[in-house]
Parts: sequence; C-alpha cells; structure tokens
Amino acid sequence: MTTIKDVAKEAGVSVSIVSKAFNNYTDVNEKTRQRIFEIANQMGYTPNIVAKNLSSKKQMTIGLISSGVLNNSEKDNNAFNIFKGVYTAVSSSQFELSIYLIDSQRQKKKSYAQYCRERNIGGALLQGIRIDDPYYMELIDTNIPCVVLDIIPETNNGLVGSVSIDNVKASKEIALYLIERNHRDIAVVAGRKKTYVNSERIKGVTEAFKDNDIELNTEEIMYADFSEQVAYELAKEYLKTKRPTAFLCFSDLMAFGVMKAVKEIGLNIPGDISITGFDNLVFSSYTDPQLTTIGQDFFEIGKVAAQLLQDLMENKLDQKHVNVEHRLIERGSVKTI
Repeated sequence: MTTIKDVAKEAGVSVSIVSKAFNNYTDVNEKTRQRIFEIANQMGYTPNIVAKNLSSKKQMTIGLISSGVLNNSEKDNNAFNIFKGVYTAVSSSQFELSIYLIDSQRQKKKSYAQYCRERNIGGALLQGIRIDDPYYMELIDTNIPCVVLDIIPETNNGLVGSVSIDNVKASKEIALYLIERNHRDIAVVAGRKKTYVNSERIKGVTEAFKDNDIELNTEEIMYADFSEQVAYELAKEYLKTKRPTAFLCFSDLMAFGVMKAVKEIGLNIPGDISITGFDNLVFSSYTDPQLTTIGQDFFEIGKVAAQLLQDLMENKLDQKHVNVEHRLIERGSVKTI
C-alpha cells in the first residue's frame, strides 16, 4: 500500500511538504501542490482522514449517537430520515461523520463522553435518548459540544443545544382538530412515560381539553411504549368495556395497532371510531382509511441539528434550541359527529 513517504520520495520533497499540500497550507507552492496531487493519484495514495483527525489539534469529526434504532419497527423510517438530514449537512461541510448505534444497556458500560474521546470526536448529536438514560444525565456537565433531538435539556451549559418540533403546540392542534369535529369522548394512547416528547404531548392535549371544558382522566391514559403491538393489545382490552368516539395516538405506529384492534371487533373507521396519529410515517398514507396525523420533517430535523452542532463547535451559536415546523395532515380517519 502506498504511503505518504512513497509519494514524498517520488515527488522529490519531504514528507512534511506532502502533508502540508494535502492540508492546504499556504506556504506550499501551488505548482508543487498540484504535482504532489498528480503523483499521489497515479500511485493510488489517499490521506488517512482518521489519522489526520487524531493528529489534529482541531477535532473535525461529528458523532451521531443513536439509541434504540436496532429495535425500531420496520415501518418506522424516522431515524433513517434523520440520518439522511445529518449526512446532508455534514457532507457539505469540512467535518467528518461517525455513527454509533447503542441501547440503554450499552450506555451503562460506556459514557458518550468516553466514546467521543476515544474517537477524537469534537461534537455529538444524540438521537433517541430518554430523560432516564445515562447519556442524558451526562448532558448537564458535558464539556463536549452536543445537540440532543426531541429533548430540551434543563441546563445552562452553553455547549448543549437541542432540536425538535413544538410538541405541545402540535398535540394541542390535533386534539383541537378532534374537538372541533364534536368529539368529546377521546381515548388517549400515549408513548413511554420517561420520554420528553410524551410529557410534552400530554401537556398539549391537556391544554386543548381544558380550553373546551373536557376532563382528561390521566388514570385512563394508555401508555403503549410507542409500540404498534402494545397499542393493539391495550386498545383491544379497552374496547371490551368502552366505546370512545376517537383515539388520539402519540405516534403513527400506535395508531396502526389501534386500527387493527378496532377493525377486529367489527367497527368502522371513521364511521364508528375516529383515529389520529403523530409522525406521518410512509405507511400512514397506505392504511385504510389513510391516517390523519401530525407531520414531522425528520430530514430537516437531522439537517438543522447537524448545522446547530457545527455552530456550537465553532462558537457561532446564536440560539441553543431550534423548533422545526410541523403540519397537521388531514386524511380520512376522522369524521365529524
């Protein structure tokens, strides 16, 4: 394998000159630089970017640390779209991207700060992290720039940023959508209690109900862990004794499970029961009927998060939190009663 020494010998220059040429040092003559590039190309030499980063005082690698991706449903394309957004932003910058897929158990064995130090990562994007996760607890005291998705950390640490939609506003909007269509007996299918987005969406629904003098019985909220199967089982049990006019679900996956339970007992959607989701997964436009939901632009969320992190790393930060716009997508799963 061709080394930098081989290129230097062939070009008749020192190793340091070759290194400076590839690192765009201004004290290398342009003619010499181009000759070095031509020789390197002929010899099949490319600089080792990882080694370059490790030897550089300025850390040029961004780490995307994502939790729970390997356990997600095949219908859930959210994380992939976030990855695409992050990659798009990073690929057009001077930074490199490192991706690390984890779960809560692996978090207990190695901190994200340790992971970043081992790979000379200068900043981290944290996706899929819960507020009870070990990685989240590190955010308060971190000395590594980081941006967390779907959580607004309660910290004054200037190295921590966040990106999400306005979950309170979005959940209130879809709750009002049902209420404006005369639904009053609304069953709420929430996600996981220990997640930030879940608590924010409950706040939004609570506000919508309160504004319309509707009581939200918190003891009857079904927590389905953002799982299609769990939502199916809970809805099936719920429907044995109750007949709400609508199910308000905090994710499309859970709405799919509720749809299955409703149809299994012979009820019609939306004729007998209306159903709403949250996320706008690809499958949401293929259900029967198509699912009314809140659309999140996960590609944009990933892209904005990567751009925010770069600003943090380069001390160009104007704001620590960015809200990405959502939209209510009206389809056929809700009727006016």
